[in-house]
Amino acid sequence: MNPSGVKPVKQQKIKKIPQRKCVGCGEMKDKKALLRIVRSPEGEISLDLTGKKSGRGAYVCRSKECIAKAVKEKRLERALEKPVTEEVYAKLLEDLPDGQ
Repeated sequence: MNPSGVKPVKQQKIKKIPQRKCVGCGEMKDKKALLRIVRSPEGEISLDLTGKKSGRGAYVCRSKECIAKAVKEKRLERALEKPVTEEVYAKLLEDLPDGQ
């Protein structure tokens, strides 16, 4: 209580939603709405559905079009700092959740 006898009102803290940029379309979206593609310290590229794998990550929308654009324009290679092979690209499309 303060000297005037009035109890101070607690302000509720607004939780921030992390934003990430899609390497395909360049739009800023909620982190949870994007897929994370990660290059592990060993150099392996994989889809990170948990968002907790260690390594260098790049975010892309959950659509084939965005992944295709990111690969075609070499944006994914630039973000991961490693060449992305056709096998890796095919596996990313295969592992897409909900068959999008």
